[in-house]
Amino acid sequence: MNRLMTRWLTALASLAMLATTAQAAELPRVRLEGGASQLIVDGKPFLILGGELGNSSAGAEAQADTVLPHLASLHVNTALVPVAWDQLEPQEGSYDFRVLDHWVEVARRQNMRLVLLWFGSWKNGFSEYAPGWVKADGARFPRARAVDGTPLEILSTFGEETLKLDRRAFAALMAHLRQTDKQQTVLMVQVENEVGLVGDGRDRSAEADRAFNSAVPASLVQALQSKRGELTPELAAHFNPQGRNWKEVFGDAADEVFMTWRYASYIDSVAQAGKEQYALPMYLNVQLPAPLERAGEYPSGGPHPYYQQVYRAVASHIDFYAPDIYWPEFEYWVQRYQALGNPVFIPEARLQVAPYNALYAYGQARGFGFSPFDIDSLPAPGKDGGQDPLMMQVYGALKQLGDMLPAAQADNRTRGMVLHAKSPRATQTVSLGGYLFSGTLARSWPEKTLLTDDGAMLVLESAPDEFFVVGSGLHVNVRRDPDTDARVAGISSIEEVTRSGAGWTVLQRLNGDQSNQGRQLMMDPRQIRIYRVRLHAFAR
Repeated sequence: MNRLMTRWLTALASLAMLATTAQAAELPRVRLEGGASQLIVDGKPFLILGGELGNSSAGAEAQADTVLPHLASLHVNTALVPVAWDQLEPQEGSYDFRVLDHWVEVARRQNMRLVLLWFGSWKNGFSEYAPGWVKADGARFPRARAVDGTPLEILSTFGEETLKLDRRAFAALMAHLRQTDKQQTVLMVQVENEVGLVGDGRDRSAEADRAFNSAVPASLVQALQSKRGELTPELAAHFNPQGRNWKEVFGDAADEVFMTWRYASYIDSVAQAGKEQYALPMYLNVQLPAPLERAGEYPSGGPHPYYQQVYRAVASHIDFYAPDIYWPEFEYWVQRYQALGNPVFIPEARLQVAPYNALYAYGQARGFGFSPFDIDSLPAPGKDGGQDPLMMQVYGALKQLGDMLPAAQADNRTRGMVLHAKSPRATQTVSLGGYLFSGTLARSWPEKTLLTDDGAMLVLESAPDEFFVVGSGLHVNVRRDPDTDARVAGISSIEEVTRSGAGWTVLQRLNGDQSNQGRQLMMDPRQIRIYRVRLHAFAR
């Protein structure tokens, strides 16, 4: 009997282990494949057509009942929603998940997914989302300090008790999700928000000064030294592995690299506590430096590209890093994050130009997600008889492409471009499928005046000589890519199409004046359309 009982218990343990392993294998995961960024959900690529809520839009249960249906009407399939530590743990050791649970429930009813933003110790560098009982006890939960010793409204990365309780609260959040979100409505979690010290390059507290004047951890120096040839120009220019303390090793960048190490160490510990409970993908976002800003004017110590490799050496529980892009140089910042091995996911973007930048992110950068900030401020579709918001039109078109888009991204069959009236070049060109697509902003004829200040397109090769083009505001010329062959290219047909079941319905064929006599794709200057363009090439 004892032997049978032992076998039974062993078999039961094995089944439990298999169930746990199966559950872990089914969790969403992020991967880079052939240069394409993919979020794998339920075994296949999932494109986040996202939107981040305004900071005060998700603090009450009732808000979910209006905000999420509104987002669903805009074709948003994933909402980025803050979860604030002060609401989650209003009294120390007592957690309240009611608001979160209601948002998850409403999202599920709307067939939407969520990405949670943990506003714990820091949000935009400051600590306003920490519980009141944390903010009121400066001895137990120390603040970073200014040069004159003034405590800042920023929790110090040296607060051992702060880290302990931030870890505990985040672990409680992840454990609750594991137990209650069986349908995996929540896909990913952002740990903290736009961290970094604001007001100075580094914390000037006594604890920080002692650490700053001590030896740089050997593990960090070794990790950077092992990748010396791959360091960013900014980090390589300052890195001296023969030094001892922070000033000797990192020179003029010492203050910022020191804070980078502190935030990376702290956040990795928080992420580890959460992943031990529920190992969803976890990422960090960042407030990027504006031109000519100094560390401290932007949050010093965040994972922007300059010193992100310090995070990579320290924060092993963070899956990737994602830029919040509000500056005009959208393509530049995306490429800098790609160069560091990050998948392309834009958790915050400036709403006014988001429709155009989204087409670049999904097309040229082959990203898995894009998310304008404050998307809930967009008007309802067709409000007051006006046209649908342009962001809604972009997401609606991408939704029609369906599985075609992630498959084409993975096969390197997508391209994209964005043009503005102030772009440094009036014409941009991308190469795909043996053809060169050159775009300029749409102009009137014969006056040649600009019809729009902004234009963009995503080009998807669907078959040899056949392309779907999503966009607006551009006139596009096509010629044969001379690196492919010396043939002459021409346009066989241009159709505006819309999805109809498994196929496509032609809304109109563009000929004559609407195609510059068959020589150009002339997009609608102000509304997003889907065009099917068939090309041909013949010998000279």
